[in-house]
Order: sequence, then structure tokens, then C-alpha cells
Amino acid sequence: MEQTVNWEKVYVDTLVRHTKDGGSIPLSIKFSDGKTYEIDQVLGRKRAAASKVGGTGIRYSIRIGQHRTFLFEDEGLWFVEAKNLHV
Repeated sequence: MEQTVNWEKVYVDTLVRHTKDGGSIPLSIKFSDGKTYEIDQVLGRKRAAASKVGGTGIRYSIRIGQHRTFLFEDEGLWFVEAKNLHV
């Protein structure tokens, strides 16, 4: 059976440190099922589109363990592009 990958926008709770110069540093993300992932490193930050699920915002390139992914902030809401596998 062949699997197809669909992407969906998943909003996540995000623990963020705000710096005195107005910057934001995401520290961890929590999904609705309660799973929490510590962000080991923020690799970059820029305004960009979420090409897989639509929308724009500040795109953070992050590393969680050995996995690199994107975390987006749009007007105070945080989301990720999550895989939704269908057989």
C-alpha cells in the first residue's frame, strides 16, 4: 500500500523567553496530546511563508534532538507543519 503525505497546520503551546531588546526565543513546544519537546537550538529566524500549509509569519528554524524543523509565529499564535500520513 502506498502512503500519501498530507501536511497540516498544527497550533502548539510554546514556552517563549522574551528578551529586553524585544526578541523572542522559543524554548519548548507542547502538542494538544500533551507531548512536550524542548527546543535544543534556534538556528535562524526570518519572515517567511509556511509553504506546506499556507500562511506567513516569523519562521524559526529549530533543532529538537537531531531533528531540524520549522516553528512559525503569526500574531501571537505558534504553529508547526505536521505530517498527516494516509494509506
